[in-house]
Amino acid sequence: MKLILEKQHQLSSKKNKLKFSVTVTLKKDVLDPQGKVVQNTLKNLGMNNLKSVRQGKYFEIEIDNNDQAAATESVDKMCQKLLANMIIEDYKVSKI
Repeated sequence: MKLILEKQHQLSSKKNKLKFSVTVTLKKDVLDPQGKVVQNTLKNLGMNNLKSVRQGKYFEIEIDNNDQAAATESVDKMCQKLLANMIIEDYKVSKI
């Protein structure tokens, strides 16, 4: 019985969670020295058809909230306050 209740709790807690992916990249006008190093290294490895490389950060965030609008707003605030430097970076939030 305890196992059944525990399984039900796990299933209901999964229903109350929303998962988002956040990709943070440098703005197009900002120089990307790390991306340039990766690009040059790949070219040195023989990948000559490479046009450009820009690096960034990727986050997966799970929110314990069933309201998608509120959860999206919460993730957006996280990005603006900590995850992205709004002066030099852009970010994109997607629900997974």
